[in-house]
Amino acid sequence: MKIQILGTGCSKCSRAAQIMKETAVNLGLVEGKDFEFEKVTNIQEMMKYKVMFTPGIVINGQVVSSGKVPSTAEAQQLINKGRTEEIK
Repeated sequence: MKIQILGTGCSKCSRAAQIMKETAVNLGLVEGKDFEFEKVTNIQEMMKYKVMFTPGIVINGQVVSSGKVPSTAEAQQLINKGRTEEIK
């Protein structure tokens, strides 16, 4: 599974990245084995996803959230959904 955080590095983007990464690890996923994590700060790359508000969260190439920092519960739902879709 690939998790990407789209944002220029503001505090909201950094917090979203922290929550998503910590949640993945707390769910027992191992970075580099079970998931790949990437912060996308390049505006040109972010534009490809058509995200108007940051932070944007992309899982397996699909925008799953934008414009807000997810709660831990929301992050769990997003990651679990990404894992389920990846298995199909």
